[in-house]
Amino acid sequence: MTTARPALDSELHELLADMPLMSQLSPDVLAQLRRLPSTPVEPLLAHRQVDRREVTVPAKDGVPIPLSVFSPANSDPATGAPCVYWMHGGGMVMGDRFSQIDIPLEWLDEFGAVVVSVDYRLAPEATGTALVDDCYQGLLWVAEHSAELGIAPARIVVAGASAGGGLAAGVTLLARDLGAPAIAAQMLICPMLDHRNASTSSRQYAGGPGVWTREMNEFGWRAVLGDLTDDEVPAYVSPALADDLSGLPTTYIDTGSAEVFRDEDTDYATRIWAAGGQAELHVWAGGFHGFDALYPQARISATARRTRTEWLARLLLPDSAT
Repeated sequence: MTTARPALDSELHELLADMPLMSQLSPDVLAQLRRLPSTPVEPLLAHRQVDRREVTVPAKDGVPIPLSVFSPANSDPATGAPCVYWMHGGGMVMGDRFSQIDIPLEWLDEFGAVVVSVDYRLAPEATGTALVDDCYQGLLWVAEHSAELGIAPARIVVAGASAGGGLAAGVTLLARDLGAPAIAAQMLICPMLDHRNASTSSRQYAGGPGVWTREMNEFGWRAVLGDLTDDEVPAYVSPALADDLSGLPTTYIDTGSAEVFRDEDTDYATRIWAAGGQAELHVWAGGFHGFDALYPQARISATARRTRTEWLARLLLPDSAT
């Protein structure tokens, strides 16, 4: 029996009609996708006054992790700017540090934030905790070099979309449990949180082409988990497994009503509230996975992006009107 699905936003439905969609991923398809050109960052920087710096940070096993640092040009390092530490999407199997980078660059414009994007290793070449550990090591470097970067250590926001949102959640759990570094907030955009792939929304988006289907999600999780059994999966990798969501920084979660991750994302927010934490949750009616990144010009996308920025303004500029 076919599971009924929430209807797509009408404008998104029209835009999506021209996009080639898949139902599944395979090693061959993944290899083809990885050969596509990386997101060009230069056009995004051309109209901005931005200083760009490329650094590498050693992973736990010594492998260099590239970081891109974007800072407002001519900013005073003594001012203590906010920092957005960005983790890209791509199902944990594709993408790079420039994927969806237009999203945090808007916060550089709005708040004078320093944006740092991490090029964590991808599955299946890297498995288990390697991806989240790479992200955590990059975050430690940012915190340790905050004075050099002109960052206020108490104003670091971890953020990410899709797989990057899941990694941001895992990094935040790691930082809480290890006691450092301090994180002011986590911004989880349609995050990939639960390897079990068994929710109602996951089943709704199985068996047909889409932006990110249940079958594609299963491929991504299988790639990152490698030989781990269900009992061996750490909560830092699949944050929905975390028994305790207390002590987390204030959290923003958004998702679409018409996507695989809807239910695991809403459940994560509910469990933060149940643990006494603060979370803001938005479920955008008719939004498919990654709608605002793929079609930022759509009205629903502009609203979603503006709402995130306004939430950050309340956090980072508490004395200013949004």
